[in-house]
Amino acid sequence: MFQVNLNKKKRKKMKTKNEYITCSAIWYKELPTSVFLPKNIETGIVVCGHRHGNCIDIMKTLGTLRSVVKGPDSVGEYEQGFLTSHNRFVDRLEAMQIAIDQNQVKEENLYNPLIGLFSEDLY
Repeated sequence: MFQVNLNKKKRKKMKTKNEYITCSAIWYKELPTSVFLPKNIETGIVVCGHRHGNCIDIMKTLGTLRSVVKGPDSVGEYEQGFLTSHNRFVDRLEAMQIAIDQNQVKEENLYNPLIGLFSEDLY
């Protein structure tokens, strides 16, 4: 039997690891609630992908709804953001600050700091 024996100091360090951005995500707020959501989201669904365009394409492929707010085939209200290593959905502005703090991006290389982080800023 394989057994992992981590001392208390190492376990504590693993739990407090700095949060970083893992991927693009879109929170579709008005769709039926999914079972598995980021820990800070209570309603709707969150679709993630390499870029936000991938998330939109997934929604289009899985159903007949479009990623627009109004119209008979719309998904309703949604927000583009990112997932973090701590399983949180964050908006573009919070994601930008996390990415800067974790040296995932350089502030001077950001596409549009007024809007926040773009996946193209990361990779």
